[in-house]
Amino acid sequence: MPTVLILGAGSDIAVALARRYAAAGFTLQLAGRNPEQLRPLEQDLRIRHRVAATVHAFDALDFESHAGFYRALPAPPDVVLCVFGYLGSQEKGQEDWQEASRILHTNFTGAVSILNVVAEDMAARGKGTIIGISSVAGDRGRMSNYLYGSAKAGFTTYLSGLRNRLWHSGVHVMTVEPGFVATQMTEHLALPALLTAQPDEVAKDIFKAAEKKKNVLYTKWFWRYIMMIIKNVPEPIFKKKKL
Repeated sequence: MPTVLILGAGSDIAVALARRYAAAGFTLQLAGRNPEQLRPLEQDLRIRHRVAATVHAFDALDFESHAGFYRALPAPPDVVLCVFGYLGSQEKGQEDWQEASRILHTNFTGAVSILNVVAEDMAARGKGTIIGISSVAGDRGRMSNYLYGSAKAGFTTYLSGLRNRLWHSGVHVMTVEPGFVATQMTEHLALPALLTAQPDEVAKDIFKAAEKKKNVLYTKWFWRYIMMIIKNVPEPIFKKKKL
């Protein structure tokens, strides 16, 4: 059976994706900073879906460990989902470099570090799928979250270039740009209900889009058009808004 590696497997979206891929019969490799916290999910997937599942320690910020982590996996994955991220605090990050650094390195540098390793392996094998969870926050900088948004903008550009490069090797790269999603990471925010997706909805969209080999997925679908409008607001007007 095909194997999926989920990086950041403890997040709400990652759990929904794990269940979606397990239901489709995939072997699962669940990776995260706290592997013991992933054990209940591993056992549930094994029992509920009768699939093989393993748990692995992975720290997005321990760049030097990434190559060894990937080599130690039980089997090279067919699909890699890069789901980890850190929203952080914009206000704190403006004054505290440690917070800003964590936001930038978790959402960009750490993702690039591990996906560079994955890309080399898949290119050598001539097959595979890489799915990176970016964000609509990267489509235009806003005063409320430009540290997070700039990291996601960099990640979106990275995935675009990686897609261009790996297409020639038979490897597909998909960029996912969620809008508002009701997760533990956003539970402190007052999100508009009509614009907010549930993790299961996002997972369903990702799974279907990956099967169709889509290049870029906005989820919910209307975020593509919302961001098209936002990106086209003239800068002299946009900079005066408090967004």
